Amino acid sequence: MNKEIYKAIGLMSGTSLDGVIDVALIETDGKGHLEPLEFYAHPYAADIRDKVRACFGQSVPNDATKEAEQLVTDIHIEAVKASGFNADIIGFHGQTIMHDPENAFTWQLGDGARLALETGIDVINDMRQADMAAGGQGAPLAPLYHAAMVGAQDFPVAVLNIGGVSNVTYIGEIKQDLIAFDCGPGNALMDDYVAKHFDQEFDQDGMIAESGKADRDIVDLFLSRDFFKINPPKSLDRNDFVDVLELLPDDPKDGLATLAVCSAVSVMVAVKHMPKPPHIWYICGGGRKNGFLMQLLGDMLLPGIVKPIEDLGFDGDAIEAQAFAYLAVRSLRKLALTMPGTTGVVTPQTGGVYHKA
Repeated sequence: MNKEIYKAIGLMSGTSLDGVIDVALIETDGKGHLEPLEFYAHPYAADIRDKVRACFGQSVPNDATKEAEQLVTDIHIEAVKASGFNADIIGFHGQTIMHDPENAFTWQLGDGARLALETGIDVINDMRQADMAAGGQGAPLAPLYHAAMVGAQDFPVAVLNIGGVSNVTYIGEIKQDLIAFDCGPGNALMDDYVAKHFDQEFDQDGMIAESGKADRDIVDLFLSRDFFKINPPKSLDRNDFVDVLELLPDDPKDGLATLAVCSAVSVMVAVKHMPKPPHIWYICGGGRKNGFLMQLLGDMLLPGIVKPIEDLGFDGDAIEAQAFAYLAVRSLRKLALTMPGTTGVVTPQTGGVYHKA
């Protein structure tokens, strides 16, 4: 396969385990040409999520991780087939169960070779490994896609993705000036807490959190952590702040309000790592649907303007899947997936493992 414009499928299953596989179809040259075509969200059952969740934090294969990887691969095969999309290449992120950049270790469940065999479409996966082997953090991976999305803007601009973890891409006056890093917990802690205390998958529009009162002492304790003092590049595992759940107030509404404020202040303090405060913040990921969290961000990031990514004409649910479609094409063309300003890798680094259908 040797051409400039490709149709690419991107697959994403986030650490928030929101019960869907995101399947995005785009047309791109892996550079400035970018056209989103279609998007499909494929649901999967709670018992699969439970088996995947039980593997979080694992770093050595065992029977549970092997079963989870088979289930993850099966549901991705099912998702691609159900979408009806056809493409030249699939960018397969897989399911992260452990991300430990300090020890140059990351693990995404998913069998790329079997996905290629079953779908009949070439697959590229393991897009983080080469960066980590070259001294990078292996995350975040979406910044180059974010830069391609924003077009002509009143720079600087930030694209904030609020998934299980929140990460930001800062795009400076010169578009190639990218800084990207994980900010802190996004939805993961809130979703885990809501599942335990309210028997719901997530806090619809942030209404439960909005009815509570955040404990500012706990928020201050949260912000005292070393992570917030470290200069980028830096990245997180979805469970790096899980011990915060043990500190929360007795009233579950107050606990959830506290977690929402923690997620928001993580972004607010991230501004100190940027050359200038962004004029506009575009929000993508599931967190943009949490009205209370969006309100907190709007207040905390002034005078910056907070907008959903839809204001740029993109589907905010599709962004991460689209990013992996875009990166798959860049990998095919031997273009960089990561940059010094995004992961800390010494030189721009391509990556990904190719599986022929």
